[in-house]
Amino acid sequence: MPSMGNALTRAIGRAILWVTGWRVKGRPPNEKKLIAIIGPHTSNRDFIYVLGAMLSLGVRISVMIKREAFFFPMSLLYNAIGAIPVDRSSPNDVTAQMAAEFHANDKLWLGIAPEGTRSKVGRFKKGYLRIARSAGVPIFITALNAPAREVVLDKLWPVSDGIDEDNKAIEDYIFTNFTGVRPENQ
Repeated sequence: MPSMGNALTRAIGRAILWVTGWRVKGRPPNEKKLIAIIGPHTSNRDFIYVLGAMLSLGVRISVMIKREAFFFPMSLLYNAIGAIPVDRSSPNDVTAQMAAEFHANDKLWLGIAPEGTRSKVGRFKKGYLRIARSAGVPIFITALNAPAREVVLDKLWPVSDGIDEDNKAIEDYIFTNFTGVRPENQ
């Protein structure tokens, strides 16, 4: 798996989890490339818990950030955390850009919130599945379970040819088994 940090950053991650009362449940898979979907995404605080888990485990999970945000000095921070600049002018181009990133890297975990927002949406967007199919990588379900205060490293989900069916099955699985920080936004 892609790694980052050192003993200090792992201690910072453990401190974030300890201060917030959250913990990591499960283990990361031994995969070089995957898409880690993180849900239910219902609050800005989700980032803090996932960051604590990521740092404590020493795992690098890259995220997509619009290309326009990569200006000095922010570009230094984004590059340090492994953010990937994307041109959002066409949704199909984002899929091709991310597939190219997967093919260009020996190790890459891409983190995506399939809801695309913290607000109630009713359905997951399907871009994460299009990217996974195009890049030939599995989906790793990472969930927030707020009642238990856990970041759950759950399971690998192989991608089939049926994007609509996969999306519905993953969405049902997450919403049935996990509760976000703000359940009213699920």
